[in-house]
Amino acid sequence: MKRSISYRQALNEAIVEEMSRDETVFIYGIDVADHKRIFGTTKNIPEKFGGDRCFSTPLCEDTLMGFGLGAAINGLRPINVHMRVDFLLLAMNQLVNMVSSYRYGAGGRLKVPLVIRAIIGRGWGQSYQHSKSMHSVFAHIPGLKVVMPTTPNDAKGLLISAIRDDNPVVFIEHRWLYDAVGEVSDEDGPIPFGVPNVLRAGTDLTVVATSWMNVEALKAAEILEKHGVSLEVLDPRTISPLEDAAIVESVMKTRRCIVADNDWTFSGFSAELASRIYSSCFGVLRSPIERIGFEFTPCPCARPLENQFYPNAINIIRAAERLLGMDPVDLSGEDFYSYENKFRGPF
Repeated sequence: MKRSISYRQALNEAIVEEMSRDETVFIYGIDVADHKRIFGTTKNIPEKFGGDRCFSTPLCEDTLMGFGLGAAINGLRPINVHMRVDFLLLAMNQLVNMVSSYRYGAGGRLKVPLVIRAIIGRGWGQSYQHSKSMHSVFAHIPGLKVVMPTTPNDAKGLLISAIRDDNPVVFIEHRWLYDAVGEVSDEDGPIPFGVPNVLRAGTDLTVVATSWMNVEALKAAEILEKHGVSLEVLDPRTISPLEDAAIVESVMKTRRCIVADNDWTFSGFSAELASRIYSSCFGVLRSPIERIGFEFTPCPCARPLENQFYPNAINIIRAAERLLGMDPVDLSGEDFYSYENKFRGPF
């Protein structure tokens, strides 16, 4: 049976189902059990499972990561929540030097089933300390799996897979997606890592997007369809492991590609993916691959400048026009996504 639920509800259901199925699963972190309940994703979990399995902690990221590692290698399945991915930088020694390589160092004798939920995305005037994505940094480290779901169905299925995995998983959630509503199938269960999701079929140009940029890519596809252009939109879903067969197949069909990453482009995921596509599709590409991402500057605080920092559907449309040799279409009557009147905090 399929149901329409929100992204936050999908995450909540995944956690509740796994905590009910496996008593070794627990969730902890800053504000996990407070009244906001991590944007509603931990709603009712403290009441259902008690303070031993769902609890808030002091603000000390390095300690929280070490605590999770200790719990994981001793037979538990912790979920550590970070309200902002930026502050995982304070836990990088534990994450990169210990968590990622502990199973390797133990010769495979120990498992490290630790899920690290990290939240990204715009708020209001968050500026340079609350605006990063970091997924390319984590994916650079052997031993870490990196997941970035866009749809509610993917959020639920991939979080179930992350909780059941015997290796550390960095699970990245964009805060603007929490209100997204989509169909979730009760029969699907866990979704395997490494399999891209085709969000929209098309014939003229492939757009590979991460996280929130898939929403912008779908909006761009909707607008360009009115002008006779067919975009195919693919979501990798997992940054590491990255299986590119479906992406290569799509580019071989359309012969053009845009990589729209929710991050800076320099030395990032978009560069890795573009390199892979070039290696497989160089002979059939009709134009260079376009890469879209944040402006290469610290994120400004003022709203007009912040709007210039973050890419959106308009950037994708203009890139598609360049690749297809089109004149710019008139966008004056189009309604683009704005969170301005919806977002209320907590920051």
